Amino acid sequence: MKVSIGSRGSKLALWQAEYVAEQLRQGGMDPEIVIIDTKGDKILDRSLSKIGSKGVFTEELEEQLRTGAIDIAQHSAKDLQSSLPDDLEILAFTPREAVNDVLVSFNTELSLESGEPFVVGTSSTRRVATLKRYYPHIKVVDMRGNLQTRLEKLKNGACDALLLAYAGVHRMGYEEYIAEHLPTDVFTPAVGQGSVAIECAVGLDATKKARIRELLNDPVTESCIRAERIFLATLQGGCSIPVFGLASHFNGRVSLTAGLVSLDGTQELRRTEIADTAQANLMAQRLADQLVAQGGGNILREIRAGLAQ
Repeated sequence: MKVSIGSRGSKLALWQAEYVAEQLRQGGMDPEIVIIDTKGDKILDRSLSKIGSKGVFTEELEEQLRTGAIDIAQHSAKDLQSSLPDDLEILAFTPREAVNDVLVSFNTELSLESGEPFVVGTSSTRRVATLKRYYPHIKVVDMRGNLQTRLEKLKNGACDALLLAYAGVHRMGYEEYIAEHLPTDVFTPAVGQGSVAIECAVGLDATKKARIRELLNDPVTESCIRAERIFLATLQGGCSIPVFGLASHFNGRVSLTAGLVSLDGTQELRRTEIADTAQANLMAQRLADQLVAQGGGNILREIRAGLAQ
């Protein structure tokens, strides 16, 4: 059974696409990879928050799903918009890599905890806001582009270090440049970080859909990330909103720690809730509603006003 996999063209995206293809191949399917450039890949002279928060890395792939040019699209799960159109669905989540952020530098003696000022490059409003809150001695510069482009900018002196997801650094074999693994209780990751999400059109052939899901989906990862995404969707968060969420699974229960930080880092709201797996999505929605009621709504309005300037 043939399966066409849509993917962005960066080295990391193609690593993920090859990983997906290999799992399908081992299951007796016949995969091919189709490279599709997205808006987020083409526009590198503006921050993500200025491009727009929805579909920056997914819109073009989703159009190809709708036309049937590709059967599935693979994404870093953290890049998916918080809510999908009715004609598209997430079919699977692959087993999750370690979820934490890392400080990457050619000087591996650097540490955020040292108190010494240095320059960090990142395009994530979540990471910028967290730095402002917990490490105000750090100067931040906007850093767009794929991992190799960012490392080249680092090499050329645009900054002293980069803030990145461990998963991508590990998959690209750059672990030797990790100066610091950052704790998830401070740098709580973006929703979905560490997993590859498989998206398809709702109308994809049911037999093909079922086989792809069987070969690619990790149920534990799925239960955690779906809860995280319910939280994100309830807050109407996107790539440009400094929202974080991390769920973990243990003994048939899901624990979710989630929240948001103001752009200037002066305000942070976070909560942890636990529920049986079957109730995890309701728990995630309740957690988001509680944060909004406790002042999160005001913070979100301030964030959106600040990003619009």
